Amino acid sequence: MPIDIKMPALSPTMEEGKLAKWLVKEGDTVSSGDIMAEIETDKATMEFEAVDEGTIGKILIAEGTDGVKVGTVIAILAGEGEDASTVSAAPAAASAPAKAPAEAKAEAPKAAAPAPAASAPAPAASKEGRIAASPLAKRIAADKGVDLAAVKGSGPNGRIVRADVEGAKSAPAKPAAAAPAPAAGSAEAKAPAVEMAAETRALLDDRIPHSVEKLSGMRKVIARRLTQSMQEAPHIYLTVDVRLDKLMALRAEINSMLEKQGVKVSVNDMLIKALGRALIDVPECNVTFAGNELIKYARADVSVAVSIPGGLITPIVQNANGKSFSEIAKATKDLGKRAKEGKLQPGEYQGGTASISNMGMMGIKQFTAVINPPQATIIAVGAGEKRPWVMPDDSLGVATVMSATGSFDHRAVDGADGARLMAAFREYIETPLGMVA
Repeated sequence: MPIDIKMPALSPTMEEGKLAKWLVKEGDTVSSGDIMAEIETDKATMEFEAVDEGTIGKILIAEGTDGVKVGTVIAILAGEGEDASTVSAAPAAASAPAKAPAEAKAEAPKAAAPAPAASAPAPAASKEGRIAASPLAKRIAADKGVDLAAVKGSGPNGRIVRADVEGAKSAPAKPAAAAPAPAAGSAEAKAPAVEMAAETRALLDDRIPHSVEKLSGMRKVIARRLTQSMQEAPHIYLTVDVRLDKLMALRAEINSMLEKQGVKVSVNDMLIKALGRALIDVPECNVTFAGNELIKYARADVSVAVSIPGGLITPIVQNANGKSFSEIAKATKDLGKRAKEGKLQPGEYQGGTASISNMGMMGIKQFTAVINPPQATIIAVGAGEKRPWVMPDDSLGVATVMSATGSFDHRAVDGADGARLMAAFREYIETPLGMVA
């Protein structure tokens, strides 16, 4: 009996993916564990392994196809003794979700309606008979006395834009009729967001050329998760200034010793270690809020924000509290490289007990970060810079100082515990030998 090969869910957040490349062709024999295709998920490109044995009878989804829903039949596998050339593609149709009755009814009138005749661009009018023109075009027309009804629009869907009005001859403008107020319950009354989007687009019509770019799967997930975080997690922000001089001096000594090994420890590597140790010292912040439960962790797995083309990903330095500086340096270098290549496995970027985001290398002095759900803690690190500093003997000097801001989910972390974490984080940075012991 033929076996359906379906688009897999390769991560918990995956709803659809891109079938980037087929590594088999029709007629090929596959065994369990063979790599059949490369799938682009919302975070990375991953290999898709065969589960069953058989012969590829029919490939239903061509490579390069984007937006393939999880569960869609992408190929059919002929079982033992079956003729692969006779396998039917019918199961693909069966995999499509049935349309709801309301949706089916809506599509039926749409299919029955005659196609509108093509016409040359003319002044576009709305259903209410109003001329479709951008706000700026309307303002210029009013100033010049141009009758918009006599102007042919060159914008999208015949919309009149600034250039059309500026090139028109002045004429007494017709008095504008008052637009009828939308009836209660009408589509116009129910869709202010759509109207706002149309006005925004209209404003763009009078500016430099623009484009509309479809959101990638990664950007959709980022938008959904961060919106969820800001809506559901009450953020509390706590900022400390931290002196870096001793940390930078220790880093120079460590890198001098590791030079022959080709390993270089960055300031960020040391900050990851400091956060890992601080989370163990203040376990109240090393938690996840889970509705009626508070999940506490025995080790600190620190997610590190890494910018990649099209979005952001947070590979995890596991057991950051127990790793040496050189081990963290090797881990972050490897994870960062594979993150940019889209080759991370789900277990390498999903999970983590807290996060760190460093924008100091971009010259940002201070910022606040959005909590990475379901975590309860993220620390945002700014640039180290020379600042006036009161020394231990109360004299005024100059020190290298950075600002660090912790964002905490107030459902899980009390302000006092967040303050203790920030104090511990600062202590490890200002006396870094404590991280070596």
